[in-house]
Amino acid sequence: MQELHDAPLAPLTTFRLGGPATRLLTATTDAEVVEAVREADDSGTPLLVIGGGSNLVIGDKGFDGTALRIATKGFVLDGTTLELAAGEIWTDAVTRSVEAGLAGLECLAGIPGSAGATPIQNVGAYGQEVSSTITEVVAYDRHTRETVTIPNSECAFSYRHSRFKAEPDRFVVLRVRFGLEDAGGLSAPLMYRETARAMGVAEGERVPAADARETVLGLRTGKGMVLDPEDHDTWSAGSFFTNPILDRAQFEAFLARAADRLGPDVTPPAFPAGEGHTKTSAAWLIDRAGFTKGYGTGPARISTKHTLALTNRGEASTEDLLALAREVVAGVHEVFGVTLVNEPVTVGVSL
Repeated sequence: MQELHDAPLAPLTTFRLGGPATRLLTATTDAEVVEAVREADDSGTPLLVIGGGSNLVIGDKGFDGTALRIATKGFVLDGTTLELAAGEIWTDAVTRSVEAGLAGLECLAGIPGSAGATPIQNVGAYGQEVSSTITEVVAYDRHTRETVTIPNSECAFSYRHSRFKAEPDRFVVLRVRFGLEDAGGLSAPLMYRETARAMGVAEGERVPAADARETVLGLRTGKGMVLDPEDHDTWSAGSFFTNPILDRAQFEAFLARAADRLGPDVTPPAFPAGEGHTKTSAAWLIDRAGFTKGYGTGPARISTKHTLALTNRGEASTEDLLALAREVVAGVHEVFGVTLVNEPVTVGVSL
C-alpha cells in the first residue's frame, strides 16, 4: 500500500482544489482498504475516503489526518449480474456494460468518479439512477468492524441520497453489484425528455443502448459535464446543487414569488416528488435569479455551458469557489425563497 506524507489532494479532485493531507494511503485491494480504515479507527485518526474525487470540495488548509484513496480494480460480469470494485472508473464500467449488450446504465455515461461512490449519492442522470439496478452493496462497517452485504431494500435510496450518505462515518463501500437487463442490445426505456427528443423518439421507447450512451455523452459534453483537462468548464463537480424538493406550502410560495418576479405567464419547472412534494430545477432558479452562464469575474465562475456547474478557471482557491456558491445561494433565496443545497461533500469547509 503506497504511503505519502504532506500529500497534495487537489490533483485527486475534479475541481483541482484543496490543500494537502497529513498522510495519503492508496489501497489497491479490499483487504488494504479494510486495514487502513481499521488502523485509522484504532488510533483515532481522522479519515477521508477518496474515490474519483468528482464530488469533493476540500478546504485550502487540506486535511489533518489520513486520506485513503481507493484504487481497487474489478469488473466481473456473469450473465446480467455485474460486480464492480469500488475503485473502478465509473464511465469505463458503463461503456463495458453497453458493449456487453446490457441495459440499465447507458444513460449514466460520462459521469466522472468511481463505482464505489455511486450508491452513496444514488448517482443519476438523464432518467436513470443507480438505485434502479443496484442489487447489493458490499461495505466495511466501521461500527461492527465487519464486512457486510447490504441489499438494495436496506440502502434507503432516495433522490441523491442513501443510507451511506446519511451515515458517512460508518460504511466504506468495497464493491457494488448490479442487476442489468438483456434487451437484445436495446436500452432501458428512455425516461428523460431531452434524451428522447435528441434521439427522435417518444419517452418510454427503447433505442440501441450504444446509441443512447453516445447521445448522453454528446449532451453532457455540450454542458461541460465530461472531463477534459483542457476545458475549464469541466474543472468542476458537475451539478453543484441538487434540485430542490418543496412541500405544498413551499411550492405555492415559490410560484407566487416567481410570478411577481417574472410575470404570471411564466411556469417554473415542476416534477412530482412523492406525495405532497414537488421537485423544481436548480439550474432554472440560478439562471432566473440572474446568475447566467459564465457569471463571475474571479478565478471561480459559473460554467459557460451550464448554470448548475461552478468551475475553477485555473487559479481558484477553495475559498473563491465557496464565495461564489454562497453568492448564488443567497441570490436564489432572496428572489425565490428557495434554499439551494450543495451536492458535493465538503471537507474542512462549509457553505
